[in-house]
Amino acid sequence: MLVLVAPGQGAQTPGFLTPWLELPGAADRLAGWSDAIGLDLAHYGTKADADEIRDTAVAQPLLVAAGLLSAAALDAAPDVLAGHSVGEITAAALAGVIDDEAALRLVRTRGLGMAEAAAITETGMAALLGGDPAVTVPHLEKLGLTPANVNGGGQIVAAGTAEQIAALAEDKPEGVRRVVPLKVAGAFHTHHMAPAVEKLRAAAGTLTVADPKATYVSNADGKTVATGTEVIARLVGQVANPVRWDLCMETFEELGVTALIEATPGGTLVGLAKRALPGVKTLALKTPDDLDAARALISEHAGA
Repeated sequence: MLVLVAPGQGAQTPGFLTPWLELPGAADRLAGWSDAIGLDLAHYGTKADADEIRDTAVAQPLLVAAGLLSAAALDAAPDVLAGHSVGEITAAALAGVIDDEAALRLVRTRGLGMAEAAAITETGMAALLGGDPAVTVPHLEKLGLTPANVNGGGQIVAAGTAEQIAALAEDKPEGVRRVVPLKVAGAFHTHHMAPAVEKLRAAAGTLTVADPKATYVSNADGKTVATGTEVIARLVGQVANPVRWDLCMETFEELGVTALIEATPGGTLVGLAKRALPGVKTLALKTPDDLDAARALISEHAGA
């Protein structure tokens, strides 16, 4: 059984789309999406520097576009789909809940709304490596921080104001080895994002929605979701609520997943899976050079 997963914000790096645009039809698809949302995705994916693609309003559409391009090149029918944070919009499109252009329009609204919300107060996020969640989570709450991403594999991401993040660096929870600031521009998946939720809800209300054509796992609680309406409702709510990727991986295990492929820009979710899902074959789509290995994995594991 194969799961295809899509990464969240912070996975992007300068120039990461360049090799993908050499594939037949990819540049034209990207140009069409760029016209639809008023954002030059080719520029940001090939020529922009790290600061430019750190902008929430840019990073989120860029990640969804990249995930859709790499999945189209793979041309697979995974048994299970899931996405981390903004990657859930990629997963929703791949599951047939919404079409690709609708996904790009929705993520453009999401990115702009979250960027505006982030500008109200100086906020940020930091990954905590190591430690016991039973110890870490109460410590974060004591500092006024939210455990915004509970990722499993010994990683929790804290979110809050710049002052709270600074306090965390000076006062790590017991057992935490490192606190690593993330390349994001706000405290995503917290109450700080509440203004973005209403904008996204309004945009979601205009969508044409279908039920998912593969098993869809929600990062809100790791549960499978059978209707397109519920998928979209969860996409809206997760902006201001924590991501429970740990529970998604537990569900993958319960479903009997034997292989995991991560869409471009892959790597982050594969790293978590290697720690949390021993025995599951993993592959990150970084460049088109990875496609043949991914297809071989699909032929061996997909179609449960």
